[in-house]
Amino acid sequence: MSASLKNKILQVFEEPGCDKNQAKSEKERKKGCTKQLTPGAAAGGCAFDGAKIALQPIVDVAHLVHGPIACEGNSWDNRHSASSGSQMYRTGFTTDINELDVIYGGEKRLFKAIREIIERHDPPAVFVYQTCVTALIGDDIEAVCARAAEKFGKPVIPVNAPGFAGPKNLGNKLGAESVLDHVIGTEEPATTTPYDINIIGEYNLSGELWQVKPLLDALGVRVLSCIAGDGRYHEIATAHRARANMMVCSKSTINIATRLQERWGIPYFEGSFYGIADMSATLREIARLLVERGAPADLKERTEALIAVEEARAWERIRAYRERLAGKKVLLITGGVKSWSVVSALQEAGLEVVGTSVKKSTKEDKEKIKAIMGDEADAHMIDDMTPRQMYAMLRDAKADIMLSGGRSQFVALKARMPWMDINQERHHAFAGYEGMVTMIAEIDKALFNPVWQQVRAPAPWDMGDSLLREQDAAQLAAEAAPA
Repeated sequence: MSASLKNKILQVFEEPGCDKNQAKSEKERKKGCTKQLTPGAAAGGCAFDGAKIALQPIVDVAHLVHGPIACEGNSWDNRHSASSGSQMYRTGFTTDINELDVIYGGEKRLFKAIREIIERHDPPAVFVYQTCVTALIGDDIEAVCARAAEKFGKPVIPVNAPGFAGPKNLGNKLGAESVLDHVIGTEEPATTTPYDINIIGEYNLSGELWQVKPLLDALGVRVLSCIAGDGRYHEIATAHRARANMMVCSKSTINIATRLQERWGIPYFEGSFYGIADMSATLREIARLLVERGAPADLKERTEALIAVEEARAWERIRAYRERLAGKKVLLITGGVKSWSVVSALQEAGLEVVGTSVKKSTKEDKEKIKAIMGDEADAHMIDDMTPRQMYAMLRDAKADIMLSGGRSQFVALKARMPWMDINQERHHAFAGYEGMVTMIAEIDKALFNPVWQQVRAPAPWDMGDSLLREQDAAQLAAEAAPA
């Protein structure tokens, strides 16, 4: 591991916005993170994967992976981050190094790849990702990127986060550090307004940002940059001129919010776009911060008027669903901001959350769960649940439906219980007031799908002859009855 990478990791683990870091002694903080990855345990992601996830939603830049082609294949398009314009981010670029490159070095191949991308596609910038193999052979991507930027007159951003550096969450922050070091503050916006904000840690999954942006547009609030969903390079370069920042997922890129506050005095808060109450609270907090930073005071009044209209409309649309879903029990296996923000949304729909995973949640996330769920929160917070335990909970009907990522769906299907995707692979947007209605409608579809009655019933060949005759007679009687 290079000295520059070691120093950057130490800097990341001095993060003032990290509760774990603040709980450490001075000596422990200097050590940084000494926890090593378990060999072979790749399911949880590596630092390279985390950096790519955090930055790939910047849609107009070229994302070049310097390493074996399998690294690019492993991380390409692993989130449904949507774009309202450029599709450059969906093109997979890799140097595809081979055995000779391992022996002689891959820096020349990297330089040629950067040149080819710029000549063929002319993106506003190229992001270059270091991987395990190229880091181990000593390729200096920072030097190559600096030389390429000078030669071609385009920003070439090194993202030094090889997989062996640590887990995915560390990679998220190392990717954020590259943006802080090489992108933010390098350009000035054409115009500024008292209503400019940045949204940090939002990835526009299935277009969720677009469900929130019309609400901000109605208030005159301008999203100067979103880091990184549907992001543009030139917008992110001007992020230092915003008046306030909203932090969506503190687990991933909290260091961007804290550095913007330290360097440019931009205040931030952590909010949620999920659920009616949380969406309203987020709009109120944005208005409050902007008014404190010089926006006209009537922004608060206009915000309250908008909230009143949108809340009334949302409650009316989910009223029928609430009657059907009242008392249904949900097992929520996710992490980070969704461990509490989705809980609030589910409770608004009349559902009972019997368990929520907090394995990937921060201390602040857990405190918010306690505030939402009250005295029962401790009993319902799950640090880690094995597939066997999930199966037992569903089989014994302690939950009526499981909401989780794709890797857990087969546990629910094996238990013959409804399941819905709540993580980044989902195809529906659940943010804002409109997203809340969509979420409840999708849960209703999953719960009341007639297939569950069919798969739980015994197969015909497992039934006795008498039971089959009874069913046939009942069916004949139903068909003969007058309409």
